[in-house]
Amino acid sequence: MPLRLFLSSGDLIADRRFEFARDLQLKGDLLAAADLLEQAIELAPNFATAWFTLGEIRQQLGEHDKAITAFRKVRESDPDDRHGASVRLMRLGAEELSTMPRGYVQALFDQYAARFEAALLGDLNYRAPQLLFKAVVAVRAAARKPAFFKYAIDLGCGTGLAAEAFAEQVDHFIGIDLSPGMIEQARATALYEQLEVEDMVAGLRSKADASADLVLAADAFVYVADLAPVLSEIQRVLASGGLLAFTVETHGGEGVVIGEGLRYAHAADYVRTAIVAAGLEVAHLEEASPRTEKNKPVRGLAVVAAKM
Repeated sequence: MPLRLFLSSGDLIADRRFEFARDLQLKGDLLAAADLLEQAIELAPNFATAWFTLGEIRQQLGEHDKAITAFRKVRESDPDDRHGASVRLMRLGAEELSTMPRGYVQALFDQYAARFEAALLGDLNYRAPQLLFKAVVAVRAAARKPAFFKYAIDLGCGTGLAAEAFAEQVDHFIGIDLSPGMIEQARATALYEQLEVEDMVAGLRSKADASADLVLAADAFVYVADLAPVLSEIQRVLASGGLLAFTVETHGGEGVVIGEGLRYAHAADYVRTAIVAAGLEVAHLEEASPRTEKNKPVRGLAVVAAKM
């Protein structure tokens, strides 16, 4: 993430050495790149981007402790942690799983917004909205109820792909996303009656009790470690008989882990337990891959929970 966050006097020599180092990194000369980054950091100690790149290289070289040191320096240089050094530290086992930094998630999707759909649909064969549509229709059919909803909330709405999949089933959509860039893309679809720049829990807290018939979260929970707070708010906001439909990435162990893609993966038993603890019922839970990465389907779950 090439953010220029060093806070010295704008040392041009440090900047130039950083650029040379990035070029060497891309060419595979990691040792030379690391040496140049050390020189840049000596000139500009708060050069967060250089520290982050150095951490990446140390990790690539298998220098675990040095990578941890570099990523911690990133956070010292940029308290908002827009590079996501905390996520790297969790992945390296240097810190306990916790909430992803707001600044990181916002920066990640703001820079990604303009090319989000092309990358997801063209490169990653993204299919989470279609998985959720199929699951919701199946749950409604089993209950002998129509799959039509008056009010729906789209959490982590992104550019509006989930709302597009459910457009004919929902009368009024509210979209909530942390990224202003994503919200602008969603606004252009004209699918939403209301759009909010906010994190999921805070956005839900502003909604009245029993005010939604459907809540969607297509791949949004992969950026949430502890599902309990958001599920609790969803349970409150859902009307009786309402549904929550979401996808998560998953793994074969227990609890929650940080996956190779630097997103949270939730075990199936964890998901079931969290839903029940929130006062909802599991109506549908099946393994289903929401996307493809490195030519392999990402392991995931498509889930529908009901408020009875």
